Amino acid sequence: MCKVEVRHNPDKSELESIGAFDWPVWDHHPAKFGWGYGGTETCYILEGLVIITPEEGEPVELKAGDLVVFHAGLNCTWDVREHVRKHYITE
Repeated sequence: MCKVEVRHNPDKSELESIGAFDWPVWDHHPAKFGWGYGGTETCYILEGLVIITPEEGEPVELKAGDLVVFHAGLNCTWDVREHVRKHYITE
C-alpha cells in the first residue's frame, strides 16, 4: 500500500464535507527532520512547499491546495522548503 496519498486541488465542497476547515492548524518554518506516523493523518496544505521522502519510497512534493493522507506506520523525512501551514486530523 502507498503510505502517502496526494490529491491536488480537491473541490471546496469536498473539504467542507470532511470538516477540513475545522481541523487544527500546524505550521513549521523551513527545516529538515524525521517524522513517524503512529496513526493515519489527513491534512490539507494551506501554504508552503514540503518534500516528503518515505524511508522506502520516492520523494513526494506537497504544496498549497493538496489534500494528503499519511498512513499509519509511515516513517519519512520532512524537508520544509517554504514555511508550511496545514489543517490536520489524526485517526
